[in-house]
Amino acid sequence: MLWDIDHTLVDFAELGAAWYATAFTAATGANLRVYPVFGGRTELATTTELLTANGFDADEETIQALFKALVAESERAMHRFAAEARALPGAIEALTAFAGHGGVVQTLVTGNLPEISRHKLAAFGLLEHLDLEIGGYGTLSVHRPDLVPHAVALAAAKHGTRFDNDAVVVIGDTPNDVRAALDHGAVAIAVATGRFTAEELRAAGAHTVLPDLADTDAVRRVVLG
Repeated sequence: MLWDIDHTLVDFAELGAAWYATAFTAATGANLRVYPVFGGRTELATTTELLTANGFDADEETIQALFKALVAESERAMHRFAAEARALPGAIEALTAFAGHGGVVQTLVTGNLPEISRHKLAAFGLLEHLDLEIGGYGTLSVHRPDLVPHAVALAAAKHGTRFDNDAVVVIGDTPNDVRAALDHGAVAIAVATGRFTAEELRAAGAHTVLPDLADTDAVRRVVLG
């Protein structure tokens, strides 16, 4: 099981977006004029376009400097997470339910940086049943679909088993999450807890669309059934 984070397990509203202005100045010495676009994209894609749109070359050194500054902003804001963000209904229950099924491996496929992924999940007690070592993160590629086979390969190596495509489930809230699953023959389960409607997620090709994760039995049925 490959979980997305934002608007799937947690809702940080605009809290994360606010880090970019400070991080951009720390990394480049300039003020941010054009703000990033998110919506299921990877951090590498967001950062690359952000630098270019603001007149900077997206070279490796600058990208890494911006990543480092974003992690620092996340660390500084962690004390605010409980008050300004939230775990979405059913998130902890779903993670706990699948942890009780033998043969189920749970990790992440997220556009977030690895460190920020941990910060966001730790704030709401969502780390216990996720193996973050085998996740696919936003540092890997500008193309979200690349994250899925990366995570599956790490899981296969760690557990010494093969995960067939139809035994891989991607759960997210955007058409990009859906496409990342479909590009690799995985099962695409969408939750309409973000900016996209159930109709938009179905149109993207999701095998199943849930209103949210609140009904643990329903989530279990669509994943294991």
